[in-house]
Amino acid sequence: MKAEIIAVGTELLLGQIVNTNARYLSQGLAALGIDVFFQTVVGDNASRLKEAIAIASSRADLLVFTGGLGPTMDDLTKDVLADMLGRKLVIHEPSLARMKSFFASRGAHMVESNLRQANSIEGSAALDNEAGLAVGNALEQDGIRYILLPGPPMEMKPMFEGPATSWILQEYGRGAALHSRILRFAGIGESKLEHELIDLIEAQTDPTIAPYAKEGEVTIRLSSKSPDEAEALKRIDDMAATIQSRVGSYLYAQEDIPLEEAVLRLLRDRRHRLSSAESCTGGLFAELITSRPGSSGEFLGGIVTYTNALKHRLLGIPLEMLEGAGAPGAVSEATAALMAQRVSETTGSDWGVSITGVAGPGESEGKPVGLVYIGISRKGMEASVYTLQAGGSREMVRMRAAKHALYRLWTLLKES
Repeated sequence: MKAEIIAVGTELLLGQIVNTNARYLSQGLAALGIDVFFQTVVGDNASRLKEAIAIASSRADLLVFTGGLGPTMDDLTKDVLADMLGRKLVIHEPSLARMKSFFASRGAHMVESNLRQANSIEGSAALDNEAGLAVGNALEQDGIRYILLPGPPMEMKPMFEGPATSWILQEYGRGAALHSRILRFAGIGESKLEHELIDLIEAQTDPTIAPYAKEGEVTIRLSSKSPDEAEALKRIDDMAATIQSRVGSYLYAQEDIPLEEAVLRLLRDRRHRLSSAESCTGGLFAELITSRPGSSGEFLGGIVTYTNALKHRLLGIPLEMLEGAGAPGAVSEATAALMAQRVSETTGSDWGVSITGVAGPGESEGKPVGLVYIGISRKGMEASVYTLQAGGSREMVRMRAAKHALYRLWTLLKES
């Protein structure tokens, strides 16, 4: 069984809305044992939508649409598909009754265009919309099945999980479901990770190994397809164990969580608290940490000391260390170590992290763009300093520095 997802909406093409529906549906269909080989995005244009449907029909058994079921004239999905299949649009009376009740309960007037949301393709199964007004459709013709879902995720998700999934199982039965596990790595680049695992990647059959990079991190998705969940999970376990035996020092999670969450969990387990002092990253390290719910239990706070004056005034870094001929300078091992130590002492935290470097666009203190020093101080111990030479744009340098600081902290916490 091969499926294609067709997302309808000019706003998607313009980048005004991110197509999160495609990701959700791909995962949902995979769990039902249905392969998604193509995803298409098409605007609110009848001729281009017809072309997209014709192409998809030539290479997929199941076409899943999202969007284009609303009340306006540019909501064309049902109209176009009905025309291509030679079927009429008819009013789905239960949806119309629900719609009238909705407007009446709010004392609002239902305009004529709202009737479009109760349209259903003749001969199709209606998919009730418990979270909105537009009824969905499911039908089969000439060996191809079609599912029409609304665009808003809060309406699409319950419709897919409920009536659409029931219809799929009724039509197809449950195939060999795809089971997956995410492995998350830090402190190693995608090419280096691939090099360490190249023989496994080249010989892969089941499970499959799919590496992909995010800024400052690398992810591997292990996937196995089997009607027997226990068998699939055993294959994944075995492959994960092999990968861990090779590159386990970089493997921070076997689930889909960011590095900052892994750090916070280790801090929480040890009942330790953290603070930070940042220069070139401008508070990005603290932003990553505080983006995680519940981080206030482990993170006391951060200081952005962007100038030498504030490094001196807030952290007590001697000016003779920061300025003048022969001084180490703000971008140095010595300054990074002292910044980490002082922020830990100032806040009373168990761990202090500092980041100082050159984010660009030009050199600073005669030091190259991308040179970053990361200091990590643990209460009662001498600070450790790590050097990073990051490439890329200014924003890439900042993110890579913040992620590398998290990785180094994670490594020390794991060993503590």
